[in-house]
Amino acid sequence: MKVTLFQSQIQKFSRQLTNSTWRLSLMGIILSIFFLFLYGCQGTVQKNDGVIHLSLWQSINPPTNRYVFNKLVAKFNQTHTDVKVKSIFIGQPQLPKILTAVVGNAPPDILSFDPQLTGQFMQLGAIRPLEEWLEKLPLKSEITSNLWEELKLNEHLWSIPLYTSNLGIFYRPKLFQAAGIMQIPKTWEELREVAKKLTIDRNGDNRPEQYGMLLPLGKEEWTVFSWFPFLLSAGGEIVTNNRPNLTNPGAIAALQFWQDLLKDGSATLSSPERGYEEDAFISGRVAMQITGPWTYIMKSNVDFNVFPIPANVKPATVTATGNMYLMKTTPEREQAALKFLEYVLSEEFQTEWSIGTGFLPVNIKSAQSQAYQEFIQQKPVLKIFIDQMSVSGSRPIIPGYSRLSDSLGRAIEATMLGASPETALKQAQANLDSIWDSLQSR
Repeated sequence: MKVTLFQSQIQKFSRQLTNSTWRLSLMGIILSIFFLFLYGCQGTVQKNDGVIHLSLWQSINPPTNRYVFNKLVAKFNQTHTDVKVKSIFIGQPQLPKILTAVVGNAPPDILSFDPQLTGQFMQLGAIRPLEEWLEKLPLKSEITSNLWEELKLNEHLWSIPLYTSNLGIFYRPKLFQAAGIMQIPKTWEELREVAKKLTIDRNGDNRPEQYGMLLPLGKEEWTVFSWFPFLLSAGGEIVTNNRPNLTNPGAIAALQFWQDLLKDGSATLSSPERGYEEDAFISGRVAMQITGPWTYIMKSNVDFNVFPIPANVKPATVTATGNMYLMKTTPEREQAALKFLEYVLSEEFQTEWSIGTGFLPVNIKSAQSQAYQEFIQQKPVLKIFIDQMSVSGSRPIIPGYSRLSDSLGRAIEATMLGASPETALKQAQANLDSIWDSLQSR
């Protein structure tokens, strides 16, 4: 089963090799996988010093957040004499590297990745369920309880939360004031009108120097993630009874709303697959951007504030939860890795991590701590994200999610480039219907 899934990933890349450029790209991917594979193996070799040396693969960005994480890993190593953790950054493309290591029987001991890949890792038999360990852990009562549901599949808990947060809309108050906007939008229609007022063509060439809003262009996960609050707010879904359901009225309405913003001329698209970049917002070329409190905007010198995602049928946003998997290795190594996972959930770790990165703590004591409360007073916009947690939904973690996300991302991209939302979603649904049963049976 492991080999079959891995081969399907390689075949996906092979189908893209239509010219020499792609072949060179694949060669680069293969070389990077090979060297990372060797590097990861170094982290799993037991040194003859009585200490269990663990490898932890992570893709934490931006580098400032990675620095905070590695500093905390160093603290763990300083306070534990029997376990040492080596934090290894893995760049793009991440999934092929992970699959290569798993199929080659040389996985990392701990993997920091995305909850949405849980189904795929479960099918591979690459990860350990954690509910039995968690039930015996006194720390469990300190963790925000609704986070566990997002990490469960088939009645098993497959990872722990490293952090949580959600999406809001950052805006430039000075640009709002200059446009005469005195109230933040609370509904989709109000957001649409505000975006129009914030779009300014100063020289009359029909190419605005300032747009009301930035929307992500691309088919990858950031685009799907950014669109999800609008889907949930419209009462839509993408999975019903464990099957894709992309053509429901809520999904169509959410995609139509994004297209309407573009047709109004009051939204501009990001560069392809770069919807998370904030340059246009910081320069004032756009007045609003969908993102979360981890953004560099929080540390910039520009004027900014945040408002909740405006509502359609109901208020909603989507969680941005990072997680950590316990990979299948040996009983001794897994027990050692659990010590680090317990540390990640602790008040100490969560307080320093959250203050250093802007993510919300998953530990209740951390959120209530004096240090974190003082931090919120310095960064009052965080309260918007804290308050939104009560209306936050999550993306599914079912097997086949990566293919589901890819098809949905292509539908969103096609709609942003002019296709009918209903047509684009029907095409995506048809593509998924033709392969879904085989994805679930692997």
